Amino acid sequence: MLVDQLVEFVGNHWYLFLALVVIIGLLTHNVIIGGKGSVEPLAATEMINHQDALVVDVRPAADFAKGHIINALNIPMNGFKNQVATLTKHKAKPIIVNCRSGSQSAAACHQLRKEGFERVFNLRGGIMAWEAANLPLSRKKR
Repeated sequence: MLVDQLVEFVGNHWYLFLALVVIIGLLTHNVIIGGKGSVEPLAATEMINHQDALVVDVRPAADFAKGHIINALNIPMNGFKNQVATLTKHKAKPIIVNCRSGSQSAAACHQLRKEGFERVFNLRGGIMAWEAANLPLSRKKR
């Protein structure tokens, strides 16, 4: 009876079922793969303070000016690929990449790994998670 209803529902609303499958797949991918190379805000502060990690902020300059992690380097995402060479001198350091929520910085991390950077970490949740953890922001230019 329940199986018959499920089959009927899927037949009548296949697009909803397909959307459910896609969402479950994306969530699974995010849990399994997305966590690789990510760091929580408090762990990021440890890396900054004890491993001299470089913070790269990929938000637009206007957002960066409103508040950023202390000593962060601003390389906006729209020109990121062309400016990766500026980070070469920091290849030996851990690099923490952040954006507003963590999605654009994940793409920047992928680009850096593709360019041979090994110790690259995405700030999980981005600057929003940083602020939610009550960690300080700076408005000074580097």
